[in-house]
Amino acid sequence: MDQPRFVYTTFPDEETARRIAGILVQESLCACVNLLPGMRAIYRYEGAVAEDGEVAAIVKTRTGLADAVEARIRAEHPYNTPVFFHIDIAATDAATRAWLMTETGAG
Repeated sequence: MDQPRFVYTTFPDEETARRIAGILVQESLCACVNLLPGMRAIYRYEGAVAEDGEVAAIVKTRTGLADAVEARIRAEHPYNTPVFFHIDIAATDAATRAWLMTETGAG
């Protein structure tokens, strides 16, 4: 049975994040995307430490669509290797679950 899932990713700027979030919602791959601009990322990549501004995104979807969400983001994302963390949601209230499932075509 499908369960709620968050897919966490980041974008280089708010314009890119908003554009891709709109695609995901329009195509019913998720019910909502929370964008958190103003984040600073300090990271190691290709042997060097770097720091950049990013926009974090939490995509509210379900397990049955998580791979499609990731594929759609990859198709639009400017990074060569965007990051993805899939976070299963153990519990949520009935109204939130019903909204999420309905908006993603499982309800």
